Amino acid sequence: MAYQVSRRMILAAGAALGTAALATPGLAQGGPREIRFWHAMSGALGEKLEELTRGFNASQTEYRVTPLFRGSYDELINATVAAYRTRTQPQLVQIYERGFLTMLLSGAILPVQELLTAQGHSLNWGDFIKPVAGYYTHRGQLAAMPFNSSTPILYFNKAHFARAGIEKPAETWQALEEQLRRVKAAGGPGSIMAGDYHWSWFENYSAINDFQYATKSNGFDGLDTEFTYNRTPVVGQLARMKRWIDAGLLDVAGQGVDPTAVFLSGRSATFMASTAAHGAVMAAPNLDWSAVGLPHEEGREPRNSVIGGAVLWALRGHPEADNAGTAAFLAYLAKPETQVAWHKATGYVPATNAAYEMAKAEGWYREKPTQEIAVLQLARGTPTPNSLGYRFGNFTQTMFAQREEAERAFAGTKQPQQAMDDAVTRGNEILRRFERLNAGRY
Repeated sequence: MAYQVSRRMILAAGAALGTAALATPGLAQGGPREIRFWHAMSGALGEKLEELTRGFNASQTEYRVTPLFRGSYDELINATVAAYRTRTQPQLVQIYERGFLTMLLSGAILPVQELLTAQGHSLNWGDFIKPVAGYYTHRGQLAAMPFNSSTPILYFNKAHFARAGIEKPAETWQALEEQLRRVKAAGGPGSIMAGDYHWSWFENYSAINDFQYATKSNGFDGLDTEFTYNRTPVVGQLARMKRWIDAGLLDVAGQGVDPTAVFLSGRSATFMASTAAHGAVMAAPNLDWSAVGLPHEEGREPRNSVIGGAVLWALRGHPEADNAGTAAFLAYLAKPETQVAWHKATGYVPATNAAYEMAKAEGWYREKPTQEIAVLQLARGTPTPNSLGYRFGNFTQTMFAQREEAERAFAGTKQPQQAMDDAVTRGNEILRRFERLNAGRY
């Protein structure tokens, strides 16, 4: 979940998707129909994605999915806008979860449930894991296909904990703090903060503890939502982070420092990061590690965590024959066998209960028990209005505002309450701009 783009670019993307003209790109001449698939996966994940598309292409002869890497998630959404302007949009595009409302209200998409039903594909839509499908469902239909869904978990260095006489991290934040003090006293390092720390420390913290983050069911019930996390224990969470930083229990990765690399090198006691970090963690040489779920506050019954990652959107402006190919590929991705293979290879969670049960029946979690943590954490209990997820317009901009204010608290230039008050004020102004731009569309 990297967000390396300016606010101006995000604003331009949101506005342009709402107004860009749709068009029909040129058709492939002869042979299978080409389905262009733009994505943001590089390195080992990009290789796995290409392997997945080769599997689909080999399974039939009518269509050929051509994956094309278009940079980071932020670069990809802007590339999609540019493609509409030049009438060269792909049939399928991968967009991060924070772009959900921008895509949904753009008028540029074909809801995947509607598309697959129209093309004769019968899927058990109720089998999708609730916190995954629920986030991407609008008016009773799945708008985009879950693909690389993730949630944060807590990775820990077993050697550092064992040196302090501790087997594994505690289940509550209060007990975890005491453990980290013991690890530090035993000569161990502090913990490292992920680059997308807001996702684990604020957003999932609120969901798991069933604290309201914003009104209107965190945006699910209307664009007139308002942030309220400055009136919840999120303020205390920020104060806890500041206390940990001052005590050397938590390190903030500096400019150019990769937090994942810090943990992989053994220089961190814990690391709250996406379950998709599994690949890198498992490949790290000489790292004695394990993982547990995210902690919760004392006296709270933990709820489900919320998702990150991205989904696949089918785009309008293509002939029905192309839409049929897009639907066929999406149906292939939804198959339990495909889901399980993707889950095993990447660490992303399976999107359906059937895929999860298949992986379990194959003994995968006996072999790789930490890969089940995210599934169990996502499926824990019944989602509440506070734990279904976060559906905000211009979500990346509001996150930037929150991070800037939180980092002022880390630096000691603002008290935690003032920092969160200012973050909420700035975030609500951003929400109001999105609401005005999209009035009547939701």
